[in-house]
Amino acid sequence: MTTPGNLFILSAPSGAGKSSLIKALLEQDSTREMQVSVSHTTRNIRPGEENGQHYHFVSKIEFEKLIEEKAFYEYAEVFGNYYGTSEAAIDEQLAKGIDVLLDIDWQGAQQVRMKKPSVTTIFICPPSKDELEKRLQGRGQDSQEVIDERMAQAQSECSHYQEFDYIIVNDDFDQALVDLTTIVNNQRLKRSQQVITHQTLFDDLLSD
Repeated sequence: MTTPGNLFILSAPSGAGKSSLIKALLEQDSTREMQVSVSHTTRNIRPGEENGQHYHFVSKIEFEKLIEEKAFYEYAEVFGNYYGTSEAAIDEQLAKGIDVLLDIDWQGAQQVRMKKPSVTTIFICPPSKDELEKRLQGRGQDSQEVIDERMAQAQSECSHYQEFDYIIVNDDFDQALVDLTTIVNNQRLKRSQQVITHQTLFDDLLSD
């Protein structure tokens, strides 16, 4: 029997380093396959993006039909475009023993938790407001007005930290990666997972 995969949610304010941590986690050697969920969206495809790799690009009519069919673990409308996480696609990957990472915000996490209480939720937190602002400014991509908006949004997002199972303060990146890896491995070592993975072993140990 295939050991089911684990579903993880990672949320963080912009600038906390979540994307870098996910990338580093996936680049590590692992005892189990792990993937980031590919969301559905109604926004236009951008240069360099591929359908099915970066997003599943669908029309607004298609997306709204999927909403009616309750096909999403979570969805939201952002600046006039829909984004959503397919329930069927996630469940298919989990059934194959693949661990799945959802890169979504606290609101999406609330929706997923309602449908799948066993999900493991992780909040990535910056070490301080000053450091977060320094990281946002260091990107050199946004005006101070935009940075101020992101800082206000970050404070709003951080106010939901109590809703998550685990919190990682990304002060030292290497340590934060160790913490994230530990959480993933902890879920894989739970009794419910190990009993399935090593059923033959336990049958042998308990045989007369």
